[in-house]
Amino acid sequence: MALIVHKYGGTSMGSTERIRSVAQRVAKWVHAGHQMVVVPSAMSGETNRLLGLAKELMPNATTPEAMRELDAIAATGEQVSVGLLALALQAQGVSAVSYGGWQVPLETDSAFTKARITRIDDRRVRADLAAGRVVIITGFQGIDAEGNVTTLGRGGSDTSAVAVAAALKAAECLIYTDVDGVYTTDPRIVPEARRLSTISFEEMLEMASLGSKVLQIRSVEFAGKYRVPTRVLSSFTPHDIPIDEEAVSGTLITFEEDEKMEQAVVAGIAFNRDEAKISVIGVPDRPGIAYALLGPVAEANIDVDVIIQNVSHDGRTDFSFTVHRNDYARTMELLKAKILPAVGAADVRGDARICKVSIVGIGMKSHVGVAARMFQTLSSEGINIQMITTSEIKTSVVLDEKYMELAVRALHKAFGLEEPKAAG
Repeated sequence: MALIVHKYGGTSMGSTERIRSVAQRVAKWVHAGHQMVVVPSAMSGETNRLLGLAKELMPNATTPEAMRELDAIAATGEQVSVGLLALALQAQGVSAVSYGGWQVPLETDSAFTKARITRIDDRRVRADLAAGRVVIITGFQGIDAEGNVTTLGRGGSDTSAVAVAAALKAAECLIYTDVDGVYTTDPRIVPEARRLSTISFEEMLEMASLGSKVLQIRSVEFAGKYRVPTRVLSSFTPHDIPIDEEAVSGTLITFEEDEKMEQAVVAGIAFNRDEAKISVIGVPDRPGIAYALLGPVAEANIDVDVIIQNVSHDGRTDFSFTVHRNDYARTMELLKAKILPAVGAADVRGDARICKVSIVGIGMKSHVGVAARMFQTLSSEGINIQMITTSEIKTSVVLDEKYMELAVRALHKAFGLEEPKAAG
Protein backbone atom coordinates (compact mmCIF):
# COMPACT_ATOMS: atom_id res chain seq x y z
CA MET A 1 0.00 0.00 0.00
CA ALA A 2 1.39 3.40 -1.01
CA LEU A 3 0.40 6.92 -0.07
CA ILE A 4 -0.45 8.76 -3.30
CA VAL A 5 -1.41 12.41 -3.88
CA HIS A 6 -3.65 13.33 -6.81
CA LYS A 7 -4.10 16.89 -8.00
CA TYR A 8 -6.92 17.83 -10.40
CA GLY A 9 -7.12 21.12 -12.30
CA GLY A 10 -10.14 23.32 -12.87
CA THR A 11 -11.05 21.74 -16.20
CA SER A 12 -11.03 18.29 -14.57
CA MET A 13 -13.45 19.68 -11.94
CA GLY A 14 -15.48 21.69 -14.46
CA SER A 15 -18.89 20.05 -13.95
CA THR A 16 -20.65 17.53 -11.72
CA GLU A 17 -20.12 14.96 -14.47
CA ARG A 18 -16.38 15.65 -14.50
CA ILE A 19 -16.26 15.56 -10.67
CA ARG A 20 -18.01 12.18 -10.71
CA SER A 21 -15.34 10.95 -13.16
CA VAL A 22 -12.59 12.20 -10.83
CA ALA A 23 -14.26 10.38 -7.93
CA GLN A 24 -14.40 7.16 -9.94
CA ARG A 25 -10.69 7.48 -10.75
CA VAL A 26 -9.76 8.12 -7.11
CA ALA A 27 -11.97 5.22 -5.98
CA LYS A 28 -10.08 2.93 -8.37
CA TRP A 29 -6.81 3.78 -6.61
CA VAL A 30 -8.45 3.27 -3.21
CA HIS A 31 -9.77 -0.16 -4.21
CA ALA A 32 -6.24 -1.05 -5.33
CA GLY A 33 -5.14 -0.55 -1.71
CA HIS A 34 -3.59 2.91 -1.80
CA GLN A 35 -3.99 5.67 0.79
CA MET A 36 -5.24 8.71 -1.12
CA VAL A 37 -4.97 12.48 -0.67
CA VAL A 38 -6.62 14.61 -3.36
CA VAL A 39 -5.99 18.31 -4.00
CA PRO A 40 -8.51 19.80 -6.48
CA SER A 41 -8.69 23.27 -7.99
CA ALA A 42 -11.84 25.36 -8.15
CA MET A 43 -14.26 24.51 -10.93
CA SER A 44 -13.11 25.93 -14.27
CA GLY A 45 -13.74 29.68 -14.48
CA GLU A 46 -14.95 30.00 -10.90
CA THR A 47 -11.98 31.95 -9.52
CA ASN A 48 -12.22 34.43 -12.39
CA ARG A 49 -15.95 34.84 -11.72
CA LEU A 50 -15.38 35.50 -8.02
CA LEU A 51 -12.59 38.00 -8.58
CA GLY A 52 -14.68 39.64 -11.31
CA LEU A 53 -17.39 40.34 -8.73
CA ALA A 54 -14.77 41.86 -6.43
CA LYS A 55 -13.46 44.05 -9.24
CA GLU A 56 -16.95 45.42 -9.90
CA LEU A 57 -17.05 46.67 -6.33
CA MET A 58 -13.42 47.82 -6.06
CA PRO A 59 -11.54 48.02 -9.40
CA ASN A 60 -8.14 48.72 -7.78
CA ALA A 61 -8.00 46.49 -4.72
CA THR A 62 -4.29 46.90 -3.97
CA THR A 63 -4.20 47.87 -0.29
CA PRO A 64 -3.30 45.12 2.21
CA GLU A 65 -6.81 45.30 3.64
CA ALA A 66 -8.39 44.88 0.21
CA MET A 67 -6.03 42.06 -0.80
CA ARG A 68 -6.96 40.20 2.39
CA GLU A 69 -10.58 40.27 1.24
CA LEU A 70 -9.62 39.13 -2.28
CA ASP A 71 -8.04 36.03 -0.74
CA ALA A 72 -11.12 35.38 1.40
CA ILE A 73 -13.26 35.59 -1.74
CA ALA A 74 -11.03 33.58 -4.08
CA ALA A 75 -10.56 30.76 -1.57
CA THR A 76 -14.25 29.84 -1.67
CA GLY A 77 -13.94 28.30 -5.14
CA GLU A 78 -11.76 25.45 -3.89
CA GLN A 79 -13.95 24.94 -0.82
CA VAL A 80 -16.88 24.15 -3.12
CA SER A 81 -14.74 21.71 -5.13
CA VAL A 82 -13.55 19.68 -2.14
CA GLY A 83 -17.04 19.37 -0.72
CA LEU A 84 -18.49 18.22 -4.03
CA LEU A 85 -15.72 15.69 -4.57
CA ALA A 86 -16.18 14.30 -1.04
CA LEU A 87 -19.90 13.83 -1.74
CA ALA A 88 -19.15 12.16 -5.08
CA LEU A 89 -16.82 9.67 -3.35
CA GLN A 90 -19.25 9.01 -0.53
CA ALA A 91 -21.97 8.32 -3.12
CA GLN A 92 -19.73 5.51 -4.41
CA GLY A 93 -19.31 4.04 -0.95
CA VAL A 94 -15.82 5.48 -0.39
CA SER A 95 -15.20 7.16 2.97
CA ALA A 96 -13.97 10.71 2.30
CA VAL A 97 -13.54 13.96 4.22
CA SER A 98 -12.75 17.45 2.94
CA TYR A 99 -10.68 20.21 4.52
CA GLY A 100 -9.86 23.81 3.71
CA GLY A 101 -6.17 24.64 3.71
CA TRP A 102 -6.80 26.59 6.92
CA GLN A 103 -8.16 23.47 8.61
CA VAL A 104 -5.19 21.16 7.92
CA PRO A 105 -3.56 23.66 8.63
CA LEU A 106 -1.36 24.63 5.71
CA GLU A 107 0.54 27.57 7.20
CA THR A 108 1.78 30.47 5.04
CA ASP A 109 3.25 33.95 5.34
CA SER A 110 0.97 36.98 5.05
CA ALA A 111 1.70 38.01 1.45
CA PHE A 112 -1.94 38.07 0.36
CA THR A 113 -2.59 36.76 -3.19
CA LYS A 114 1.04 35.53 -3.36
CA ALA A 115 1.53 33.70 -0.06
CA ARG A 116 4.29 31.16 0.46
CA ILE A 117 3.97 27.96 2.44
CA THR A 118 5.98 27.85 5.67
CA ARG A 119 4.74 24.66 7.33
CA ILE A 120 2.13 21.91 7.01
CA ASP A 121 0.68 20.22 10.10
CA ASP A 122 -0.09 16.71 8.84
CA ARG A 123 -1.47 15.16 12.05
CA ARG A 124 -5.16 15.43 11.14
CA VAL A 125 -4.54 14.13 7.63
CA ARG A 126 -2.55 11.13 8.85
CA ALA A 127 -5.25 10.25 11.37
CA ASP A 128 -7.89 10.23 8.65
CA LEU A 129 -5.72 8.15 6.33
CA ALA A 130 -5.13 5.65 9.12
CA ALA A 131 -8.91 5.43 9.55
CA GLY A 132 -9.30 4.50 5.88
CA ARG A 133 -10.59 7.84 4.59
CA VAL A 134 -9.71 9.66 1.41
CA VAL A 135 -8.58 13.15 2.45
CA ILE A 136 -9.48 16.00 0.10
CA ILE A 137 -7.66 19.29 0.70
CA THR A 138 -8.29 22.60 -1.01
CA GLY A 139 -5.50 23.67 -3.30
CA PHE A 140 -4.30 27.25 -3.66
CA GLN A 141 -4.92 28.35 -0.07
CA GLY A 142 -3.67 28.31 3.51
CA ILE A 143 -3.71 30.39 6.68
CA ASP A 144 -1.25 32.92 8.10
CA ALA A 145 -0.10 33.41 11.68
CA GLU A 146 -2.92 35.90 12.31
CA GLY A 147 -5.60 33.41 11.24
CA ASN A 148 -6.26 35.06 7.86
CA VAL A 149 -7.07 32.92 4.84
CA THR A 150 -4.35 33.33 2.22
CA THR A 151 -3.94 32.21 -1.38
CA LEU A 152 -0.77 31.12 -3.16
CA GLY A 153 -1.30 32.87 -6.49
CA ARG A 154 -2.54 31.51 -9.78
CA GLY A 155 -1.57 27.88 -10.29
CA GLY A 156 -1.14 27.52 -6.54
CA SER A 157 -3.04 24.22 -6.40
CA ASP A 158 -0.03 22.52 -8.00
CA THR A 159 2.14 23.94 -5.24
CA SER A 160 -0.32 22.82 -2.57
CA ALA A 161 -0.36 19.28 -3.94
CA VAL A 162 3.41 18.86 -4.14
CA ALA A 163 3.88 20.49 -0.72
CA VAL A 164 1.33 18.11 0.81
CA ALA A 165 3.07 15.18 -0.91
CA ALA A 166 6.39 16.35 0.52
CA ALA A 167 4.98 16.74 4.05
CA LEU A 168 3.39 13.28 3.94
CA LYS A 169 6.40 11.70 2.21
CA ALA A 170 4.05 10.39 -0.48
CA ALA A 171 5.28 7.76 -2.92
CA GLU A 172 4.26 9.97 -5.85
CA CYS A 173 2.32 13.10 -6.72
CA LEU A 174 0.19 12.78 -9.86
CA ILE A 175 -0.80 16.11 -11.44
CA TYR A 176 -3.90 15.50 -13.58
CA THR A 177 -4.55 18.21 -16.12
CA ASP A 178 -6.16 18.78 -19.52
CA VAL A 179 -2.98 17.79 -21.37
CA ASP A 180 -1.34 14.37 -21.35
CA GLY A 181 2.11 15.49 -20.32
CA VAL A 182 4.91 17.95 -20.98
CA TYR A 183 5.58 18.71 -24.64
CA THR A 184 8.59 20.08 -26.47
CA THR A 185 6.47 23.23 -26.92
CA ASP A 186 2.81 24.21 -27.05
CA PRO A 187 1.11 21.92 -29.64
CA ARG A 188 -1.35 24.71 -30.41
CA ILE A 189 1.53 26.66 -31.94
CA VAL A 190 3.57 23.73 -33.26
CA PRO A 191 1.31 20.75 -34.11
CA GLU A 192 4.42 18.57 -34.49
CA ALA A 193 5.37 19.11 -30.82
CA ARG A 194 6.27 15.85 -29.11
CA ARG A 195 5.32 14.63 -25.63
CA LEU A 196 8.30 13.89 -23.40
CA SER A 197 8.17 10.63 -21.41
CA THR A 198 10.65 12.09 -18.91
CA ILE A 199 12.10 15.50 -18.17
CA SER A 200 14.76 16.39 -15.64
CA PHE A 201 13.88 18.51 -12.62
CA GLU A 202 16.27 21.21 -13.84
CA GLU A 203 14.65 21.34 -17.27
CA MET A 204 11.13 21.38 -15.82
CA LEU A 205 12.07 24.18 -13.44
CA GLU A 206 13.38 26.26 -16.32
CA MET A 207 10.37 25.45 -18.52
CA ALA A 208 7.96 26.46 -15.75
CA SER A 209 9.85 29.67 -14.96
CA LEU A 210 10.03 30.61 -18.63
CA GLY A 211 6.33 30.42 -19.39
CA SER A 212 5.34 26.77 -19.77
CA LYS A 213 1.83 26.57 -18.30
CA VAL A 214 1.87 22.85 -17.53
CA LEU A 215 3.18 23.21 -13.96
CA GLN A 216 3.43 26.18 -11.64
CA ILE A 217 7.06 27.05 -10.88
CA ARG A 218 6.77 26.81 -7.09
CA SER A 219 5.39 23.30 -7.38
CA VAL A 220 8.50 22.30 -9.33
CA GLU A 221 10.69 23.98 -6.71
CA PHE A 222 8.98 21.94 -3.98
CA ALA A 223 9.34 18.76 -6.02
CA GLY A 224 13.05 19.37 -6.45
CA LYS A 225 13.79 20.50 -2.90
CA TYR A 226 12.01 17.55 -1.29
CA ARG A 227 12.58 15.11 -4.16
CA VAL A 228 8.90 14.34 -4.63
CA PRO A 229 8.38 11.98 -7.59
CA THR A 230 5.95 13.97 -9.74
CA ARG A 231 4.10 12.96 -12.88
CA VAL A 232 2.00 15.10 -15.25
CA LEU A 233 -0.82 13.20 -16.95
CA SER A 234 -4.29 13.63 -18.41
CA SER A 235 -7.56 13.43 -16.52
CA PHE A 236 -9.38 12.88 -19.81
CA THR A 237 -8.28 9.27 -20.19
CA PRO A 238 -10.99 6.76 -19.21
CA HIS A 239 -11.29 6.67 -15.42
CA ASP A 240 -11.18 2.88 -15.44
CA ILE A 241 -7.85 2.64 -17.29
CA PRO A 242 -5.69 -0.01 -15.53
CA ILE A 243 -3.58 1.51 -12.76
CA ASP A 244 -0.40 -0.14 -14.08
CA GLU A 245 -0.95 1.66 -17.39
CA GLU A 246 -2.00 4.95 -15.83
CA ALA A 247 0.96 4.99 -13.42
CA VAL A 248 3.48 5.12 -16.30
CA SER A 249 1.61 7.51 -18.61
CA GLY A 250 2.24 11.22 -19.08
CA THR A 251 5.60 12.81 -18.24
CA LEU A 252 7.71 11.92 -15.21
CA ILE A 253 9.93 14.58 -13.65
CA THR A 254 13.19 12.79 -12.92
CA PHE A 255 15.93 13.72 -10.49
CA GLU A 256 18.89 11.91 -11.95
CA GLU A 257 20.63 12.62 -15.21
CA ASP A 258 21.33 9.68 -17.48
CA GLU A 259 22.98 9.08 -20.83
CA LYS A 260 19.70 9.25 -22.74
CA MET A 261 19.04 12.74 -21.40
CA GLU A 262 22.46 13.91 -22.48
CA GLN A 263 21.63 13.06 -26.10
CA ALA A 264 18.90 15.73 -26.22
CA VAL A 265 20.74 19.06 -26.49
CA VAL A 266 17.46 21.01 -26.32
CA ALA A 267 14.45 19.46 -24.58
CA GLY A 268 11.90 22.14 -25.35
CA ILE A 269 10.97 25.65 -26.39
CA ALA A 270 9.24 27.78 -23.74
CA PHE A 271 7.63 31.16 -24.28
CA ASN A 272 5.81 33.83 -22.32
CA ARG A 273 3.76 36.62 -23.82
CA ASP A 274 2.81 38.07 -20.39
CA GLU A 275 5.94 40.21 -20.20
CA ALA A 276 6.69 43.94 -20.29
CA LYS A 277 10.03 45.72 -20.68
CA ILE A 278 11.03 48.82 -18.73
CA SER A 279 14.11 50.91 -19.54
CA VAL A 280 15.48 53.55 -17.18
CA ILE A 281 17.46 56.05 -19.23
CA GLY A 282 20.44 58.10 -18.08
CA VAL A 283 21.06 56.37 -14.76
CA PRO A 284 24.11 57.57 -12.78
CA ASP A 285 26.70 54.81 -13.07
CA ARG A 286 27.72 54.32 -9.47
CA PRO A 287 27.90 51.41 -6.99
CA GLY A 288 24.51 50.46 -5.59
CA ILE A 289 22.45 51.87 -8.46
CA ALA A 290 20.91 48.47 -9.33
CA TYR A 291 19.65 48.13 -5.76
CA ALA A 292 18.41 51.72 -5.74
CA LEU A 293 16.30 50.91 -8.80
CA LEU A 294 15.14 47.39 -8.05
CA GLY A 295 15.04 47.37 -4.24
CA PRO A 296 11.79 49.36 -4.06
CA VAL A 297 10.35 47.21 -6.86
CA ALA A 298 11.07 44.06 -4.86
CA GLU A 299 9.62 45.64 -1.71
CA ALA A 300 6.39 46.20 -3.69
CA ASN A 301 6.30 42.39 -4.23
CA ILE A 302 6.96 42.74 -7.97
CA ASP A 303 9.08 40.02 -9.57
CA VAL A 304 11.80 41.16 -11.97
CA ASP A 305 13.01 38.79 -14.67
CA VAL A 306 15.56 39.70 -17.37
CA ILE A 307 17.99 42.49 -16.36
CA ILE A 308 20.48 44.31 -18.59
CA GLN A 309 22.74 47.26 -17.77
CA ASN A 310 24.46 48.93 -20.70
CA VAL A 311 28.06 50.15 -20.89
CA SER A 312 28.60 53.49 -19.16
CA HIS A 313 29.11 56.70 -21.18
CA ASP A 314 30.04 59.97 -19.45
CA GLY A 315 29.10 58.55 -16.06
CA ARG A 316 25.60 57.53 -17.17
CA THR A 317 24.09 54.25 -18.31
CA ASP A 318 20.76 52.70 -19.31
CA PHE A 319 19.17 49.99 -17.18
CA SER A 320 16.48 47.66 -18.58
CA PHE A 321 14.45 44.88 -16.99
CA THR A 322 11.26 42.92 -17.54
CA VAL A 323 8.27 42.33 -15.26
CA HIS A 324 4.99 40.48 -15.61
CA ARG A 325 2.59 42.44 -17.76
CA ASN A 326 0.10 42.62 -14.88
CA ASP A 327 2.74 44.51 -12.85
CA TYR A 328 3.72 46.87 -15.69
CA ALA A 329 1.52 49.86 -14.83
CA ARG A 330 2.31 49.60 -11.10
CA THR A 331 6.05 49.41 -11.78
CA MET A 332 6.00 52.39 -14.14
CA GLU A 333 4.05 54.42 -11.58
CA LEU A 334 6.49 53.47 -8.81
CA LEU A 335 9.49 54.42 -10.94
CA LYS A 336 8.09 57.78 -12.01
CA ALA A 337 6.77 58.78 -8.60
CA LYS A 338 9.52 57.63 -6.27
CA ILE A 339 12.54 55.90 -7.78
CA LEU A 340 13.58 58.20 -10.65
CA PRO A 341 13.62 61.38 -8.53
CA ALA A 342 15.62 59.55 -5.86
CA VAL A 343 18.33 58.20 -8.21
CA GLY A 344 18.48 61.13 -10.63
CA ALA A 345 17.71 59.21 -13.83
CA ALA A 346 16.74 61.11 -16.98
CA ASP A 347 13.68 59.14 -18.12
CA VAL A 348 11.81 55.83 -18.03
CA ARG A 349 10.33 54.09 -21.05
CA GLY A 350 8.13 51.02 -21.23
CA ASP A 351 6.97 48.46 -23.77
CA ALA A 352 4.13 46.08 -22.90
CA ARG A 353 4.19 44.41 -26.31
CA ILE A 354 7.14 42.09 -25.90
CA CYS A 355 7.52 38.37 -25.29
CA LYS A 356 10.22 35.98 -24.12
CA VAL A 357 11.20 32.86 -26.05
CA SER A 358 13.62 30.32 -24.56
CA ILE A 359 15.40 27.12 -25.46
CA VAL A 360 15.89 24.68 -22.57
CA GLY A 361 17.99 21.54 -22.36
CA ILE A 362 20.24 19.84 -19.85
CA GLY A 363 22.41 18.75 -22.79
CA MET A 364 23.37 22.39 -23.33
CA LYS A 365 25.86 21.95 -20.48
CA SER A 366 28.08 19.77 -22.66
CA HIS A 367 27.43 21.18 -26.16
CA VAL A 368 28.83 24.39 -27.66
CA GLY A 369 27.25 26.59 -30.29
CA VAL A 370 23.64 26.08 -29.14
CA ALA A 371 22.97 29.78 -28.49
CA ALA A 372 24.65 30.70 -31.78
CA ARG A 373 22.28 28.37 -33.64
CA MET A 374 19.36 30.02 -31.89
CA PHE A 375 20.52 33.50 -32.89
CA GLN A 376 21.18 32.38 -36.47
CA THR A 377 17.70 30.86 -36.72
CA LEU A 378 16.01 34.04 -35.51
CA SER A 379 18.17 36.17 -37.79
CA SER A 380 17.21 34.11 -40.84
CA GLU A 381 13.54 34.84 -40.01
CA GLY A 382 14.23 38.58 -39.75
CA ILE A 383 13.51 38.64 -36.00
CA ASN A 384 15.34 41.26 -33.93
CA ILE A 385 16.53 40.34 -30.43
CA GLN A 386 16.03 43.05 -27.79
CA MET A 387 17.49 41.32 -24.71
CA ILE A 388 19.36 38.06 -23.97
CA THR A 389 19.82 36.08 -20.78
CA THR A 390 21.43 32.67 -20.29
CA SER A 391 22.10 29.93 -17.77
CA GLU A 392 23.82 26.55 -18.04
CA ILE A 393 20.71 24.92 -19.50
CA LYS A 394 18.75 27.72 -21.16
CA THR A 395 19.00 30.75 -23.40
CA SER A 396 16.18 33.30 -23.40
CA VAL A 397 15.57 36.22 -25.76
CA VAL A 398 13.13 39.11 -25.53
CA LEU A 399 11.36 39.87 -28.81
CA ASP A 400 8.52 41.96 -30.19
CA GLU A 401 5.45 39.87 -29.33
CA LYS A 402 4.28 39.80 -32.97
CA TYR A 403 7.19 37.47 -33.77
CA MET A 404 6.57 35.00 -30.94
CA GLU A 405 4.82 32.18 -32.82
CA LEU A 406 7.17 32.46 -35.80
CA ALA A 407 10.17 32.26 -33.45
CA VAL A 408 8.81 29.22 -31.61
CA ARG A 409 8.07 27.32 -34.83
CA ALA A 410 11.44 28.17 -36.36
CA LEU A 411 13.41 27.15 -33.26
CA HIS A 412 11.42 23.94 -32.78
CA LYS A 413 12.32 22.93 -36.32
CA ALA A 414 15.94 24.12 -36.10
CA PHE A 415 16.62 21.88 -33.09
CA GLY A 416 14.80 18.87 -34.54
CA LEU A 417 12.35 18.59 -31.67
CA GLU A 418 9.64 17.03 -33.80
CA GLU A 419 11.86 14.02 -34.40
CA PRO A 420 11.82 11.00 -32.01
CA LYS A 421 14.86 10.75 -29.76
CA ALA A 422 17.47 8.27 -30.88
CA ALA A 423 17.43 5.01 -28.92
CA GLY A 424 19.99 4.97 -26.16
